[in-house]
Amino acid sequence: MERYLKLKKAHSIIERFETAKVLVIGDLIMDHFIWGKVKRISPEAPVPVVEVTSESLMLGGSANVANNIHSLGGKALVTGIVGKDDDGKKLVAALKKKSIPTSGIIIDPKRPTTIKTRIIAHSQQVVRFDREKSDKIESETAEKVFNYLKKAIKEARVVVISDYAKGLITEALMDEVVHLCKKHSRPLAVDPKVEHFGFYTGATVVTPNNLEASLASGVDIKDQTSLHRAGELLYSKLGCEALLITRGEQGMSLFEADSDTHIPTVAKEVFDVSGAGDTVISVLALALASGANFKEAAVLANFAAGIVVGKIGTATLTRDELTNAVATGLKAWPKSN
Repeated sequence: MERYLKLKKAHSIIERFETAKVLVIGDLIMDHFIWGKVKRISPEAPVPVVEVTSESLMLGGSANVANNIHSLGGKALVTGIVGKDDDGKKLVAALKKKSIPTSGIIIDPKRPTTIKTRIIAHSQQVVRFDREKSDKIESETAEKVFNYLKKAIKEARVVVISDYAKGLITEALMDEVVHLCKKHSRPLAVDPKVEHFGFYTGATVVTPNNLEASLASGVDIKDQTSLHRAGELLYSKLGCEALLITRGEQGMSLFEADSDTHIPTVAKEVFDVSGAGDTVISVLALALASGANFKEAAVLANFAAGIVVGKIGTATLTRDELTNAVATGLKAWPKSN
């Protein structure tokens, strides 16, 4: 990995995170975790009986992207939609508690705040259920988002689209964001959803996972040949400067105009992948805002993902955790990597 990122450069990039400001546009979600133990099977149906021991609320979706940026020392500006309900109030309060500005959050009384409830027993997810309304936002709400974007983009160095297909990210909004980013010379990083791939043309970098890349390209990714074909097709289709395919235990693959680069995984143990994509796009954006090129940013994002998948729940990480992981990891990689 040292041929892609030197340790001294990594430290320099991470230190500059505190000067980076990222504008996050996307679907705000509250993650609700119910923790418990399973000791028996229900006599009513062949399902486990979970004895609840605790509950917790965590920022999810684009709110988790903002939270990751904050926990890494960067500054996040965030815009999205919440309902006029208790969950929306809790989400806004959680952001304010972390000193993340909430002036870009729009309250829509016609929509509920999106909340995902996961039941976890013995470090394993038993079931998840979602409360949401995912149809396209109304034009009046979209106009409020547009107005915020026009002001906030002047402050940010990088713009992130965190698309969870909950109604905020539309073709019209993406056209506006791409136009604004080009007008103000801001890199645009997109964490995508398959059904919206046609919206992302003109983005700077797009970060699908392996399944999303397979579905969007129409190529079943099962080896290096099919991976390369899928990557090249998506890169050409999107007209982006870089495409980063995250591949779980197989690492990441970065496609650029003159090369494709494979970055091996660094995760030692995988407990929970919830929010791993949020961490990847957060670190990628912070690194680009801090002077990294795409390869350097991707290596840092890879180390960050390796940390958070070893945690339970919608996890974040700190600059110290990332710095230590990079210092240990870069020294451990064979020079031939």
